[in-house]
Amino acid sequence: MRDNVLMCARSGDEAAFWELVEPYRSELQFHCYRILGSDGHANERQVDRLPAARSVPGRPAPTPRSAAMTSAKTAAMAAALAATLGLAAASWVVAVRQMDGMDMGAGSELGSFAFFVALWVTMMAAMMLPGATPAVLRRAHASGRVRAVPLFVGSYLAVWTLVGVAVYALYRPHGSFAAGAVAIAAGVYEFTPLKQRCRRRCRESVRSGFQFGRYCVGSSVGLMLMLVALGVMSVTWMSVIALLVLAQKLLPSKAAIDLPLALAIVGLGILIVLTPSSIPGLTPPM
Repeated sequence: MRDNVLMCARSGDEAAFWELVEPYRSELQFHCYRILGSDGHANERQVDRLPAARSVPGRPAPTPRSAAMTSAKTAAMAAALAATLGLAAASWVVAVRQMDGMDMGAGSELGSFAFFVALWVTMMAAMMLPGATPAVLRRAHASGRVRAVPLFVGSYLAVWTLVGVAVYALYRPHGSFAAGAVAIAAGVYEFTPLKQRCRRRCRESVRSGFQFGRYCVGSSVGLMLMLVALGVMSVTWMSVIALLVLAQKLLPSKAAIDLPLALAIVGLGILIVLTPSSIPGLTPPM
């Protein structure tokens, strides 16, 4: 069976080529990362060089079947991109409308369980799907079918839904001191090896939306807890955190950027503890 796949790959069958390569992608990613020192550059090198490996001199031109497979994968990726970003945009519209008038800063109420979970899932789709787009596209390319995307996205959002259930169970309206303490803890978490490892894995190829969701929760949980502490119903804080999450998912980790950001979050927490009135919207008007 493997010999047949090898022969098909040598004849230019793209699907067979990727079937042979896929089991070694993680190891190749690791070695590229060690050489280049950046997940982003390692991914770019794989994207650039692996297809070129199929075009060595003396190898037959791609067959019509492989060309059709390439066309199908391109169409699947285009559809996945449009659907993912479209769902994120629609979720922003719904979330903003649902949150209108509910922001009470650190003292915000969550409402009923059903209401909050529905709103939380909408918020996660709005905030997390733009940064998850590269993983969705990789999944669409690997499967070559659009129907694999809903399962990937649905299982990814299911992981964030479990986080929302935990938030609902543990959350209580609180004061500025607790909000500041959570912000300080979120800034400190940015320095931890767990954060860095999850952020790195969140940018790599994964087998399922559940696996991708676990890594992304580990990468973004500090920022999300900060959102909950400062104003879970605040569109402003939601937008700020969404931008930070998006940047951390799409950009490679660099100390020149990550260190000032973590220190800024810690500084914000200290400012909230010392002078909460300096943060607009943190406490409801009297």
